[in-house]
Amino acid sequence: MSVGLSEAKLPPAASMPFLLLREAVLAEFAGTAALLAIVVGSGIMGERLAQGNAAIALLANSLATGAGLYVLITLLGSISGAHFNPVVTGVMWWRGELPTRQFLAYLVAQVAGAILGVWLTHLMFDIPVFQIGVKARTGLGQWVSEVVATAGLLATILLGLRAQSKAIPALVGSYIMAAYWFTASTSFANPAVTIARSLTTTFSGIQPADMLGFIAAQVVAAMLVLGMLRWLRPPAKAAS
Repeated sequence: MSVGLSEAKLPPAASMPFLLLREAVLAEFAGTAALLAIVVGSGIMGERLAQGNAAIALLANSLATGAGLYVLITLLGSISGAHFNPVVTGVMWWRGELPTRQFLAYLVAQVAGAILGVWLTHLMFDIPVFQIGVKARTGLGQWVSEVVATAGLLATILLGLRAQSKAIPALVGSYIMAAYWFTASTSFANPAVTIARSLTTTFSGIQPADMLGFIAAQVVAAMLVLGMLRWLRPPAKAAS
């Protein structure tokens, strides 16, 4: 799951002052940690209060995640671009919008932040901090769902930036809320989220054995979207 970019045009890392780059990486770390706290925490709370009604628990989980994404992207978009997602960062790097140093720093910050967010949530709910996911999420339907969910997220971001950049927080939050319901996988759409959710046995968890299938599907989706964009609008150099 997650996330988007703000309308702000960040300077490339090669020319970005060190303090600004550090601030951007910190924003990616904190934002991804907050995102996972929202995802996992609302899943725990929803499951506890729903008294066995999985639909109510999922509704609570999806609403909290969509609202949280809106807040996080709005607040942190002008600092880091508010990716919170290695697939989003990878697409921007591939398109030449992020240099390698910034790309790698973002990846580390996102994965570390996601894991910290899960551990922090466990602390808040007084459950064991260190866990290994046990929920099975595998099979063709799950993998196709992750391709669809991730491709839809990337399309929402890239087309949203072109059509109405100021609406990105609302677009991404709304898309993820919907994708919770129309995909069988409940729309992870984010490798950092997938890794972190393999470290919880709660409502939002996934067993580690199924993690690589989800991440592979997410990468396939990114490749499909990049290929489609290249086909729809060839790069300027190629066109000339």
